[in-house]
Amino acid sequence: MRGVFIAAGVALAVSILLTPYLIRFFARQGFGQEIRAEGPSSHQAKRGTPTMGGVAILIAIWLGYLLSHLFTGEPITLSALLVLFLTTALGAVGFLDDFLKLRRKRNLGLNKTSKLVGQLVTAVVFGVLAVRFANGDGLTPASTNLSFVRDIAVLSFGVVGFVLFAYLVVAAWSNAVNLTDGLDGLAAGTSAMVLATYVIIAFWQFRNACEISAAAGCYQVRDPLDVGLVAAAAMGACIGFLWWNAAPARIFMGDTGSLALGGLIAGLSMVTRTELLLVVIGGVFVVEALSVALQIVIFRTTRRRLFRMAPFHHHFELAGWAETTVIIRFWLLAAMCAALGLGLFYSEWLTASAGA
Repeated sequence: MRGVFIAAGVALAVSILLTPYLIRFFARQGFGQEIRAEGPSSHQAKRGTPTMGGVAILIAIWLGYLLSHLFTGEPITLSALLVLFLTTALGAVGFLDDFLKLRRKRNLGLNKTSKLVGQLVTAVVFGVLAVRFANGDGLTPASTNLSFVRDIAVLSFGVVGFVLFAYLVVAAWSNAVNLTDGLDGLAAGTSAMVLATYVIIAFWQFRNACEISAAAGCYQVRDPLDVGLVAAAAMGACIGFLWWNAAPARIFMGDTGSLALGGLIAGLSMVTRTELLLVVIGGVFVVEALSVALQIVIFRTTRRRLFRMAPFHHHFELAGWAETTVIIRFWLLAAMCAALGLGLFYSEWLTASAGA
């Protein structure tokens, strides 16, 4: 447990102290955000705000995780390294996207094909490695079965199927977080709540792992405590970044941060065997992505718009809500989703423990 607090505390401190240096550096380099012309008119005032702040989040996550191990002496595990690889690789894709936007001085970076190829390569490498290298108990970092709170035995993908599934999960969540990152602090605050939930889930799985205590309701997961350290470091990094990213934002995380956080959340769901539960925990991200999909489908079939603008948060802005009102209410929804997901996780454990 001490490692969890160290990881979160170090990442929080690094993020909150490093970000102002990045703000000044990016401002001197002219790395300012370009704003979509068709977006809410109030957003045009944000043009030129430094972006690529996700760099601070990534550095803080790595330092929080590594220094936690340095202080506790616990071994670094494959499960955590795979999640960190997924996070960093997608952050690199996002960084390239952000850099091209800044170089071209318009809100278009990598084209859709290039971005999807980057996500595909990263997800395939993660998927292949995650179902290899079993430990002494026969557990691999991820499972080839679909999971809600634990593996669903009758829904097995096989190795090839799991790699394809991993790509779908990574692409879905990285794009969902990216779409949510449209208001000051919305993605960072929502991500912090999802990650806090995963800190609790991973620590609970560690306390009730079958290899430690083979009791009813125990969890067949690998390296849950170390995975919890990654989640704790990421949570601290998001909260520290939020200090500078909350309205009015001094810096944006950019695709560097949003793609990295989406990949991190996707990776956490797979190594903790909670892919379906994440749909509940990250409900705000799900709604944001669905709003874009529905807007496209309905407009192409009826030539009418379901929302004033997608993603969903812009619909409320164009309806006259203040930006801070939208942000706070979406944070409240994110907290409710996280609490509901955590409740489902705990109730399943109670049922499994009592039913055996």
